[in-house]
Amino acid sequence: MSGFIDDDERRARLAQRHRLLPRLRTDNVVAISNDVLALHSTDPVTAVLSAMVRMEHPSVSAVEDVVYEERALIRHHAMRRTLWLATPDTMRLMNAAATRKLIGPERRRLLKMLGEHGIDDPADWLDQARAAVLGDLERHGPSTAREIGQRVHQIRLPLKLATGKPYASTQGAHSRIITLLGLEGEILRARPVSWITGAYRYAVADDWLPGGLDGLDKTDETEAATTLAGRWLRRFGPGTTADLQWWMGWTLGLTRRALTGSGAVEVDLVSGPGWISPADDPVASAERWVALLPSLDPSTMGWKQRSWYLPDAAGEAFDSAGNGGPTIWVDGRIVGAWAQDKQGEIKLHYFERVASDRRREVTSRAAEISTMVGGTRFSVRFPGSIHARLLG
Repeated sequence: MSGFIDDDERRARLAQRHRLLPRLRTDNVVAISNDVLALHSTDPVTAVLSAMVRMEHPSVSAVEDVVYEERALIRHHAMRRTLWLATPDTMRLMNAAATRKLIGPERRRLLKMLGEHGIDDPADWLDQARAAVLGDLERHGPSTAREIGQRVHQIRLPLKLATGKPYASTQGAHSRIITLLGLEGEILRARPVSWITGAYRYAVADDWLPGGLDGLDKTDETEAATTLAGRWLRRFGPGTTADLQWWMGWTLGLTRRALTGSGAVEVDLVSGPGWISPADDPVASAERWVALLPSLDPSTMGWKQRSWYLPDAAGEAFDSAGNGGPTIWVDGRIVGAWAQDKQGEIKLHYFERVASDRRREVTSRAAEISTMVGGTRFSVRFPGSIHARLLG
């Protein structure tokens, strides 16, 4: 046991390591991503706003240049089947430690759907369809799922989803094939139609990223997990075993092996035993800060056990599945929620009393968000429970 780390110190570490102090803002978008290990990207707005609130000169185009022109950050499915945005090095580790195990279940699910549709040999049909999609992308370059479906007519089968359920629906087979090819690392998401939409264009992995996601079959899952665990501890530590297991979506066995392999050092937290990196550096004393973070921001979603930064009164900042909506932070605690209304105005709600001078800082941050997005109106895919009432 290395010692005791109280909640105040954890909040100080969060502020400094996640660049939430205004003095630590930077226009280096790659550094921002590395400082939170990876940016959440299931909601396309999140990745851009999470970067911009940490930038000295926030700009949508600056973020897009890094992702789509320099291709210094790659978007891909990984932990908990979630879309992430990270450097190629980190993404290759995430793929080896998390994505690879998603391929088998996804393929089996798709083969079952094809069989139910009446395809005599689903495996042969799927192999041909995969080749057709890859060939189409090689000929035409980055394309949306709709464009691919319009060109490759033979794969536009209407597959039934959740048959017999109240939410039953149909989906084109080409969309499921694209999902599978993405999990396999054969294709990667390229520039979307716009930064607020999930209508991505897709590109052949080797064409978008030199070498693609090559080498994953040679990378041991535990080795990759160990490296990722070490990086998580440096950016999110201290954290508990449950925190790391939840964040990575791993089994308890893999989580324990990764912690052991990373040399994690046990510490005592207010909530019980936790872990820090063996290379853990002390942080300076806590500083005052205020931030408005988007839904699913890494600083909101980095831990399963959240009592040290999420007061009981602020529970409505999350939905019933534990996804965090847009949040207001003061000195390392979630004290409120925010939302953009249809007119573009940023609405604020406080879960507890906040001093007037800190409220003025919050209002200033809200104005910064409005300036960042300009006239763009965006919706939130994972709003907190408070969201609808806040806009009502």
